Amino acid sequence: MLRITDTVKHLIIINVLFFVATQVFGEQMYQWFALWFPKNENFEFWQVITHMFMHGGWSHILFNMFGLWMFGSPVEQYLGKKQFIFLYFSAGLGAVLFQLGFYYFTYLPTYSDLISSGLTGDQIVHMLSSNQLMDGIGNAQKLQLQEIFPVYNASMVGASGCIMGILAAFGVMNPNAELMLMFLPIPIKAKYFIPGIILLDIISAFSGQSFFSPSNTAYMAHVGGAAIGFIMMWYWKKNSFNKNRWN
Repeated sequence: MLRITDTVKHLIIINVLFFVATQVFGEQMYQWFALWFPKNENFEFWQVITHMFMHGGWSHILFNMFGLWMFGSPVEQYLGKKQFIFLYFSAGLGAVLFQLGFYYFTYLPTYSDLISSGLTGDQIVHMLSSNQLMDGIGNAQKLQLQEIFPVYNASMVGASGCIMGILAAFGVMNPNAELMLMFLPIPIKAKYFIPGIILLDIISAFSGQSFFSPSNTAYMAHVGGAAIGFIMMWYWKKNSFNKNRWN
């Protein structure tokens, strides 16, 4: 059985402690520590980090912690503690960058159209935060408000972006390792399996069609985490990075 490494063990403990606190304090934990869309009044700067330790339910945390143990331990053994931590949080921040960028890609053009139609910024924010339309709103404006309502009120939780970064790093380390989905027990080499998963996430992000995950998944966060994990591990491996400098 694969031995759990120290950093992976400590990360799992922190995630579990956050999850237990969520069960005790409920929605207040999500309001404080989930990552909200920056235009939302619930947004706070620390959420960029704290959301990585929050999870939406038992299956969410179990799958993520299983992935952290399964792939994080060999990656930490290869990289060392400090370099692994740097990879972990960099992938999480990459996930934030990609997901918020995707949200803004949807939000900003529609927000500009609403401003051009005669609404003020305060009116738009009030309607998005209260889910109550003002009198005199036209059908076109209603549709636009409905389009960006889920973005404005979106909150992101989970270590998935970090895990995808670790998975991508594992794939660079072991491109011929055979992986498989639990519900599709067909072994596929990592160099094909991981790009396939990322491609499905991109398709899901733009189509809204979910394949192997809940429909409220932050798909572009997966893509961002994987992209950072791949780039960092590819660079380190290509340049034979001296990991003793990190230990």
